Amino acid sequence: MKLNEITGIIINVAFEIHTTLGPGLLESVYEVVMAHELANHGLKVERQVVIPIQYKDLNVPRAFCVDLVVENKVFVELKSVETLHKVEKKKVLTYIKLADTRLGLLINFGEALIRDGIVRLTNGYIDE
Repeated sequence: MKLNEITGIIINVAFEIHTTLGPGLLESVYEVVMAHELANHGLKVERQVVIPIQYKDLNVPRAFCVDLVVENKVFVELKSVETLHKVEKKKVLTYIKLADTRLGLLINFGEALIRDGIVRLTNGYIDE
């Protein structure tokens, strides 16, 4: 499955969840529901995935943790805040660069309109 197909499903699921549950629940609730719904759409989903990094000769086995990894291709970071801070976008971009992954989605369920809470971040050009 291509990246654009995967992200399309993720975004549609986020819309459905936000429409049904509304904004403002705990991030952990949205994480469980997102994982469940994405799996129902036939996608492989892992929650709270620990990612190691290598810095020179130092191995950092638990460098960071990603909320959801979908199809081993897309990192999804979930928030439930009134306003996203710039650092959240930088953090996801750093995650995908360090993990040599091509795409990350930052989804803020705290927004009144979910379309205002979805940020797509890429690590280079996506040719799919």
